[in-house]
Amino acid sequence: MKPSLAAKLALLSERLEELNLLLAGESVTSDMDNFRKLSREHAEISPIVALYHLYLRAEQDLATAEELLSDPAMREFAQAEIGESRRRIEETEAELQKMLLPRDPNDERNVFLEVRAGTGGNESALFAGQLFRMYARYAERAGWRVELISESLGEVGGYKEVIAKVIGQGAYSRLKFESGGHRVQRVPETETQGRIHTSACTVAVMPEPEEIGEVELNAQDLRIDTFRSSGAGGQHINKTDSAVRITHLPTGIVVECQDDRSQHKNKAQALAILAARIKDKQLREHQAKEAATRKSLIGSGDRSERIRTYNFPQGRVTDHRINLTLYKIDAIMDGDLDDLIRALGTEYQAEQLAALAEEA
Repeated sequence: MKPSLAAKLALLSERLEELNLLLAGESVTSDMDNFRKLSREHAEISPIVALYHLYLRAEQDLATAEELLSDPAMREFAQAEIGESRRRIEETEAELQKMLLPRDPNDERNVFLEVRAGTGGNESALFAGQLFRMYARYAERAGWRVELISESLGEVGGYKEVIAKVIGQGAYSRLKFESGGHRVQRVPETETQGRIHTSACTVAVMPEPEEIGEVELNAQDLRIDTFRSSGAGGQHINKTDSAVRITHLPTGIVVECQDDRSQHKNKAQALAILAARIKDKQLREHQAKEAATRKSLIGSGDRSERIRTYNFPQGRVTDHRINLTLYKIDAIMDGDLDDLIRALGTEYQAEQLAALAEEA
């Protein structure tokens, strides 16, 4: 084991003992915020330390078996034990390396999901509708909740733009690699010659900030306009200026929200989306700097990057970042994204391990 990894594990083992003492204290529940913080840290460290102890035990078993090699009567047993111990050491060390990879602090958060039609006119809007349904079905399979925030309907169906909030544990960790350009190749229903058309949509997945305070929003940087909703909603929504448009002057980011009758609720929702977009912009800029020094296959965050192609005539979906092609387009469009998401996560983990090896 590398000295840097061994030192980190030894420190975690000491920290777990310290946490055990702190959580056993009589006054620990007097400060519930601190109690929750300590409990969360304890839950995160415990499995790593338990695995580290298994590693140390395997090392001890190896040392004991090597001592037995000098005894002719025990040599065969010792050789078998040495092989088994070395296998356990290798497997446990590999697992420990994975467990010690830096965690994305946003992984457990809810997300704002935005799907926008791009090139392709009505066909693109129809595909945007199918993409949104695909993610909604995936969320349903995961036991998450999807709240529609705003929508701009296409002329013949689908969406020009749709924004929703996906609420569920680990939503960002599983959807974060979906941001980018999604291309569709198929024969539109309006095509009389049977020609295959290509159109595109963009998807943005942004973690919901815990608090707007995470992103500094200064009042002087915001222009807030109110107007009457253009959507359905009856007499009330058309008679009051309940819709809200917020412009963040430094970045030019504009957010509109008009789904609720309450101007206050629309403003709060718009501010939350604005904070998420600003944070997402900062994250993408940081990732771009990282990519300049180390090639990154996953999560470059570039919205213009074509990440996936959905070819309906051939029944295939190809993720270009990891060169993965699956011939199950109907299942995927119905929300069966597990194979794609698992493969992307595995590739990202491999990148992290490679970077860790370079640093050591």
